[in-house]
Amino acid sequence: MTTDRRAYKIDPSNPGSDLAGETAAAMAAASIVFRRSNPSYANELLTHAQQLFEFGDKYRGKYDSSITVAQKYYRSYSGYADELLWAAAWLYQATNNQHYLSYLGNNGQSLGGTGWSMTEFGWDAKYAGVQVLVAKMLMQGKGGRYASVFQQYQQKAEFFMCSCLGKGTKNIQKTPGGLLYRQPWNNMQFVTSASFLVTVYSDYLASAGKNLNCAAGSVSPSGLISFAKSQVDYILGDNPRATSYMVGYGNNYPRQVHHRGSSIVSIKVDSSFVSCRGGYATWFSRKGSDPNLLTGAIVGGPDAYDNFADERDNYEQTEPATYNNAPLIGLLARLSGGHGGYNQLLPVVLPAPKEVVTQPKSAPTPKVTPAPASTSAEIAIEQKLTTSWKAKGNAYYRYSTIVTNKSAKTLKDLKLTISKLYGPLWGLTKSGDSYGFPSWLKSLAAGEKLEFVYIHSADPAEVSVSSYTLA
Repeated sequence: MTTDRRAYKIDPSNPGSDLAGETAAAMAAASIVFRRSNPSYANELLTHAQQLFEFGDKYRGKYDSSITVAQKYYRSYSGYADELLWAAAWLYQATNNQHYLSYLGNNGQSLGGTGWSMTEFGWDAKYAGVQVLVAKMLMQGKGGRYASVFQQYQQKAEFFMCSCLGKGTKNIQKTPGGLLYRQPWNNMQFVTSASFLVTVYSDYLASAGKNLNCAAGSVSPSGLISFAKSQVDYILGDNPRATSYMVGYGNNYPRQVHHRGSSIVSIKVDSSFVSCRGGYATWFSRKGSDPNLLTGAIVGGPDAYDNFADERDNYEQTEPATYNNAPLIGLLARLSGGHGGYNQLLPVVLPAPKEVVTQPKSAPTPKVTPAPASTSAEIAIEQKLTTSWKAKGNAYYRYSTIVTNKSAKTLKDLKLTISKLYGPLWGLTKSGDSYGFPSWLKSLAAGEKLEFVYIHSADPAEVSVSSYTLA
């Protein structure tokens, strides 16, 4: 790279309490992870975390007021108060030092921890995370003389949870397909972070033997987990478009990711130098699929109506980000590992390692709804109802249709006839009165499957095979 890679710093004359606080929180949390396996490194992390917190608290100011170039990309809209509380919460988790507990109790109101009712959790706004951690401390019985203040933190934490679940007094918008929706540009960051926080709080409630009480009713811890799972399922393809928003996962995922390394051919293929402007001129506007697969990246995702345009210059929807992926890792770990009866409210004590033998589980058989479809010796078509909902007095049904090549040859030039279809369809390309393979698929190898989905307010459409060739 020949572009400017300038480094910036904060100091007493150029403060950045939000940057110092966030870094302190990260180091304090990491020290917990390394406490047993690498205690010297954990102590080093903790020392610097404490120093950074004291610095950020003493010399207060927003980092983007000191490092003004950051305002164009990562402006600190929420200010620095949430990061100071965030750092104190993690430092208490890491040290059990009463100083940090007192900081949360004494500054809850002045720094907004007990005042802000949040409907987002992300790289800028940490309040919901602070509120969940303090709620945990209260459930652990550590509130002491600050119990009444910590109850206010917990009320705000539960406001966030109820808003996510659609059972609060100010609920987060959802797309028709059920995805949390906050904004057009990179909405998925809020989906993964909110779902992660819901999962964490679910385990806290389960450990305390409590339910979540919302304005629209009580929700069990398992209900919170089910909601988080629904968001992950949507991300991975269980949505109206049958699109996976994780690059490389499934059959239908973004192919034109707004990512320089993904969209410019490897130096192993073309060793000629690519300048910054040259990358835009030659590769940015290219309409083909990415030459390098950015496996695992979570892109910005669909709009408020579940629509998505897989185009490289559509940065609001096709741009990936590390803060999209990071919370999802925690979510997937929890959904994969299960609760296992571990009490989240007890002090962390790592058990001695032991061999765990996991018995394989058979996958649940999906409920198949009989529907008009054609099946031959070479091609099988199976339809199933995957979800339904009501909007403005009308019932809507989402159907998934699987086309399987049962032959021993490659299926090409497939043409399907679909009648009695009264709504939008995703996953096929329409040509005249028939439907063919989607633009990203030219054929189906022996045994491979193709999925398309549609939504309408009626019984399943009639799907039949018009023509095809085997090669």
